[in-house]
Amino acid sequence: MTSDFETQLRSVSLRVTRPRLAVLAALRDHPHVDTDTVIALVRADQPTVSHQAVYDVLRALTDAGLVRRIQPAGATARYESRVGDNHHHVVCRSCGTIADVDCALGSAPCLTASDDHGFVVDEAEVVYWGTCPDCATTPRTSQ
Repeated sequence: MTSDFETQLRSVSLRVTRPRLAVLAALRDHPHVDTDTVIALVRADQPTVSHQAVYDVLRALTDAGLVRRIQPAGATARYESRVGDNHHHVVCRSCGTIADVDCALGSAPCLTASDDHGFVVDEAEVVYWGTCPDCATTPRTSQ
C-alpha cells in the first residue's frame, strides 16, 4: 500500500515523506477522525513526529486534494481520504459517529439548486443528522 501512497503524493508533486505516508495510512484505516486522533495514530508508529508536522501534512494533503476536510456543524474538523466522488455524510447526534453516504443521484453535484443565482455549481455538500444504530438501541440514562 505504501507504493500507492507514494504514487498519490508524486502525482500531485508532493515529496514522499514518512509523516505524509503515515497520515495517509491513518486516514485510510480510520476515516472521519479529528486532528488529535491523527496525531495519536501517526505517533503510534513514529513517536518523534511533532504536532505541527501532522498539522502541516494535513494542510498539504488537503490543499493537494488527496484528503478531504469536513466539519459538520458544532463538531471539530475531521479528515478522510475518500475524495473526488462528491459523497455526503450522516452524523449521529448522540455519539458523533460519521459515516459516508453515496451521492443522492450519482454524479456531481448530484443535487440541483432551486436557484443557482448564476453560479456554475460543481459540488453539493449534504450532512444528514440522526441517531446511529448503537445509540438507538442503547437506553438513555437521565442526568
